[in-house]
Amino acid sequence: FPSHDTDLLQTEILQKISNAKTKGEKVELLKKFKSPALVSLLIWNYDESVESALPEGEVPYTPNDAPVGTEHTRLRNQFSVLYNFVKGGNDALAQSRRELLFIQLLEGLSAEEAGLLCLVKDKKLQTKYKLTKNAISEAYPDIVWGNRSKKKDK
Repeated sequence: FPSHDTDLLQTEILQKISNAKTKGEKVELLKKFKSPALVSLLIWNYDESVESALPEGEVPYTPNDAPVGTEHTRLRNQFSVLYNFVKGGNDALAQSRRELLFIQLLEGLSAEEAGLLCLVKDKKLQTKYKLTKNAISEAYPDIVWGNRSKKKDK
């Protein structure tokens, strides 16, 4: 993956991309900030075949109010657990445990990144950030859209 400023939160990266005026600028920024975490979040949000395994709507968690950059885990380090929260990712996980894990994840993140993850869970990233699937596809031609969240054949 390209090198970039690893201190930025995913929310800060998405805000930079959102603020870009043209699709070309957005594509360049997507390329610059490409990471497994960002790609995972974008696929969860923009791929219609990915279904959240969590209830839609507000999540009953307590936002972490520690100043940004202090007592937080970061989405870029936590992306590897996201499969637990989509259908087909870890279907053996009890739903109550899945929801508890999600709440624990949210409470460990900064309030900003937790809010971002809640938007992604409900596929509402585009309500806050100006970013299209089209721009993502152009920046990341290696993403194959569709055929996710299927039951795995036994």
